[in-house]
Amino acid sequence: MKYMGEMLLTRTPFSEIVMGNTALVRAMIEAGTRVVTSYPGSPTPEIATAIQSIAPERRPFHFEFSTNEKVATEVALGASLNGYLSTVFFKSVGLNVAADAFVQLSLLNLIGGMVVVLGDDPGANSSQNEQDNRHYAAMSYTPLLEPANPAEVYAYYKEAAALARSLCRPVILRLTTHVCHAKEKVAFAGWEPQTFENNPRFDAANGPYIPLTAAVFPKKRTALENLRKAERWVDERGLHTVTGHGSPRGIILSGMVALSVADVLEGLPDRPDVLKLAMPYPMPARVIADFLQSHAEVKVLEELDDTLEKDIKALAYDRGLAARVIGKADDEDWVGEYTADKVRDILHRTWPDMIPARRAAAEPTVPVPARPAQMCPGCGHRSAFHAIRQALPEGTITVADIGCHTLGFMEPYRMGEVLLCMGASTSMGAGLTLFNDTRKVVAFLGDSTFFHAGLPGIVNALFNRHNLTLVLMENGTTAMTGHQDHAGSGRNFNEPTDAIPVRQLLEGLGVRHIFETDTYKQAELTDLMRQALDVDAFSVVIARHPCMLLFTRNQRRKSGYVDRHVTIDQDLCTRAHVCVQDFACPSFTLAADGSVTVNPELCIGDGSCMQTCPSKAITR
Repeated sequence: MKYMGEMLLTRTPFSEIVMGNTALVRAMIEAGTRVVTSYPGSPTPEIATAIQSIAPERRPFHFEFSTNEKVATEVALGASLNGYLSTVFFKSVGLNVAADAFVQLSLLNLIGGMVVVLGDDPGANSSQNEQDNRHYAAMSYTPLLEPANPAEVYAYYKEAAALARSLCRPVILRLTTHVCHAKEKVAFAGWEPQTFENNPRFDAANGPYIPLTAAVFPKKRTALENLRKAERWVDERGLHTVTGHGSPRGIILSGMVALSVADVLEGLPDRPDVLKLAMPYPMPARVIADFLQSHAEVKVLEELDDTLEKDIKALAYDRGLAARVIGKADDEDWVGEYTADKVRDILHRTWPDMIPARRAAAEPTVPVPARPAQMCPGCGHRSAFHAIRQALPEGTITVADIGCHTLGFMEPYRMGEVLLCMGASTSMGAGLTLFNDTRKVVAFLGDSTFFHAGLPGIVNALFNRHNLTLVLMENGTTAMTGHQDHAGSGRNFNEPTDAIPVRQLLEGLGVRHIFETDTYKQAELTDLMRQALDVDAFSVVIARHPCMLLFTRNQRRKSGYVDRHVTIDQDLCTRAHVCVQDFACPSFTLAADGSVTVNPELCIGDGSCMQTCPSKAITR
């Protein structure tokens, strides 16, 4: 970590193998970015990790994890209105949270410039959908650059920053999962620290900044003119590239797809030409028209939706171009990442005479075991689910939310039968209570999500007197994305801060029925859960326990730490298998003869399992 921070602040030109997320931070530094904000979400957390590797006193910009993506966007906007180049980054669906603010940014005069870094997720590697945020670019009249690899992440951010400053508007830098996480050797330019004056340049005369109806049309016209300026900017800087040898066939693409196409075409004697777009929106009409005029057939390759395809076909029609534009052919072309194998299959179906079929993959000689996602050994959520299950009446409806506790929907816990988005569990649970006289409703919510988007649902439940029970899983961190701090942690990204107590906040909202215990106290949690369910009103059970993965990591860094683990007294064990089948800690292994053993490499010795054993065979 120390090495990374020193590398990122190197003043002389150098080359280093880095991932895309790391290259982005160096680009921020070189571009003179002053304010960076975020809410953690894959595939972007490593950007913050790289920032954290720089000592706070040497960090050339302010960085914060804001409470959610909308807030992060608004903080970055405020900084830009003061004349400071700002950046906000988050994952694909985070833009949905930020949308209310984001869609208006291109209508405002952002004198400092602003770069919006999106971590889109084709393949849904860590998301609940395959959202294509290029639609947001078109909807908000915001230019969008799309790099294909870490070197382009570095180069395109600096281009985006320069363009944003020139237009005084936002520019999107759209990354995808593999671009964020890919590694390659990147040549970085030199850098000298800049001396910035803390002299805010906000001036209402730069506006209008008040969204009056009378100002909408002029601002929209300016946004449309800025799109034309952005198109010319990228064209003049030669960021769009054409490779090939004059084939009558061509491919138009952008982003990571270019790498897959390069793999597929390598070594082929006859290959199509390739137009790689640096900025797919606004679509570079002149560049694409020139390419279409010189090719008889053009295949548009793009992950997820057909945004480019439709615009290119419309362009060809409007200009009377003879080229045949070939887009998506079947449903599978709309689904998943465009890996080299997938691209080969698509191109083979398009031009079987030019692109040979992919050889069938050999069957593995050794079966690959399934690796379902699961909670960590010692996780307080496992203990909570085990205890809460004992209290739930038959037919109880359980509603999940986003976080590690989402895994409770899996066997054997079966907690969380419906899931939507961050903070939705309480609101959905409220809806499930309506016209419902026979079934209890229990919603689950993590403490990070509580601060992110959970409060409005709680306020609504109180305001409209919804009768449900909320289980607030408090582990003190944003665990799923890498243990980032939140408003209840007692520390922000930069320094210690006053923790906002969850219970006091609930009491301040007017929640009158609050029950609280440590999740390891399973009998007590079961009893409190029953009490909460008996309340004929909105109630909250705070089930707290530190994230044990984070806790154990911190303990292991201390001198004198000794690994611990539980053992099973085989003489006492009755082979009821509660530890394996009901509690389901991955530290336990069930042998063919029915005996249970403990894997000391996984077990952390927390002892939460001991109270689940009916024969008291688990000891420490």
